Amino acid sequence: MTADQSLGRLDDDDYPAYTMGRAAELLGTTPGFLRAIGEARLITPLRSEGGHRRYSRYQLRIAARARELVDQGTPIEAACRIIILEDQLEEAQRINAEYRRAEGSAKPSSAA
Repeated sequence: MTADQSLGRLDDDDYPAYTMGRAAELLGTTPGFLRAIGEARLITPLRSEGGHRRYSRYQLRIAARARELVDQGTPIEAACRIIILEDQLEEAQRINAEYRRAEGSAKPSSAA
């Protein structure tokens, strides 16, 4: 892999570029918090060849949302469930909008 290819991967939201320590630092939290949301199956970090957890920018955004809820007093398990449900709702709304667009384009136009 060339240096340009490696740098390009850093623009990929799913590329696991952050170590646990760096991720915790960026989020203003602890590695234990990241482990807890991993145990709750909110995010599943990838593992380096050495077995260390690595996080993507996408996972950090999810973790930041979890931290926001926990900071507001929501128990961590409930925060994880809320985020999962929010994600499912967003996906359902996206699919519904696609169906509506497809249905709208399939209807024959009526002449007045």
